[in-house]
Amino acid sequence: MSLGYAQKLSYKEDVGSVGMPEFFDPNKLLQQKIEKLARMIEKSKHLVAFTGAGISTSCGIPDFRGPKGVWTLQHEGKGVPQASLPFDRAMPSITHMALVALEKAGILKFVISQNVDSLHLRSGIPREKLSELHGNSFREVCPSCGAEYVRDFEVETIGLKETPRRCSTNNCRSRLRDSVLDWEDELPRKEMNLAEKHCQMADVVLCLGTSLQITPACNLPLKSVRGGGEIVIVNLQQTPKDKKAKLVIHGLVDKVILGVMQILSMRIPPYVRIDLFQIIYGCNTGSKYARWSIKVCSVHGESAPLPFIKSVEVSFPERPELKAALLQQQPFSLKRELIRTRPVKVVLKLNFSDGCACRFTSIELPVDFQASADYISRERNVVFQNLRDTAIESECCGHFSVVEKKMLSAPAPTAKRESMTYAIATNIIEYAGVPLSNRLSKFNPKGKRGSRKVKLLGDGNVVKKHEDVISAETPMKRVRAY
Repeated sequence: MSLGYAQKLSYKEDVGSVGMPEFFDPNKLLQQKIEKLARMIEKSKHLVAFTGAGISTSCGIPDFRGPKGVWTLQHEGKGVPQASLPFDRAMPSITHMALVALEKAGILKFVISQNVDSLHLRSGIPREKLSELHGNSFREVCPSCGAEYVRDFEVETIGLKETPRRCSTNNCRSRLRDSVLDWEDELPRKEMNLAEKHCQMADVVLCLGTSLQITPACNLPLKSVRGGGEIVIVNLQQTPKDKKAKLVIHGLVDKVILGVMQILSMRIPPYVRIDLFQIIYGCNTGSKYARWSIKVCSVHGESAPLPFIKSVEVSFPERPELKAALLQQQPFSLKRELIRTRPVKVVLKLNFSDGCACRFTSIELPVDFQASADYISRERNVVFQNLRDTAIESECCGHFSVVEKKMLSAPAPTAKRESMTYAIATNIIEYAGVPLSNRLSKFNPKGKRGSRKVKLLGDGNVVKKHEDVISAETPMKRVRAY
């Protein structure tokens, strides 16, 4: 995993307490506290979640102050900790998706996050119900018109610096800036105003996985107490705000929240990761031959990184005389010259990077050297939902759909360029402890999910499963990825 954020931060001698010991409430006491928290959530009228790095550790993202945290290891001279997945492939935890369920049910009114991993947005928390106090490593902002761009790659800089891209809203063209704060940067006023407003309105502020040490963010929950509200802290370490809290729970956040959701009889929705890419087809026709090109690239620009595709294999199954190609350098581009009167079917095999649950998918493209008339534009949210439904129903990923097909400007009258934007489901995660659907019970009546067979997609993509145990003392498992 890239921990570039921690490495890019300017040096600061005093980052607060690090290497903090972890505490675990005894099982019986923990269960009592979980039941009390469930009752508090059930009765709340304005629930606000205040989240820190501890809700993302089960996603493979190290925290900062724990025994193996980023700043703890740096303080010991051990450098940045290693992780098993690229930062951009991190998937939401049980806690992330439980917050989504609570928001959709109208219980959770707002989320305040100190994290920069974009997992709240990825999980489905609406942007208007989220304050990202320290920014987002995947979000760029236009300083002129305020437009925001959420990327599928980690933005190159931090500290509100200019990035290589420009704003495309209403032809603004201003240079974009990253949104991640460095030590000396002030918290964004818009995010702070919303956070303060909701904390003042809150009857319960649920602090999850945060040591509550970084000011001024750590003082936000106290605004609820002044208005008669209550604070609940779920964290493995002690915090400076423990004495102000109505309830302090020392336990793994995922385990606590899963227990709460079970008591409330609320389903934690599965997570389906949808990624986007585009295929740009160009053709310049002469009297007999056509020079054509195919490029697989990011929807954020032809020069932007496309992190989830490792390589592209190009083949011509109906034309064995044409040489196949393996494209390994981004943007993945191939140029050929063919006789104009002979259409050709091109097959693109997209090989996915580590962290995707399927290894590849294949797309067929007919190249007929004629101008297309079937340009389309589909509602993105509708396409995404259909892909999610299909992925969950089939219990496998790799399904894709065209979102948009349009004509691009071409350099010559005899040339044409088309762009096709695709959406593809690259991961599915079912969260253990809550059934995916009634259909899954029918699939495995005894509830032994671990005995399921590996599923195969139609083109041969293997959809794998993995399990991450929350801790040795509990049988509950975090996720199953298909």
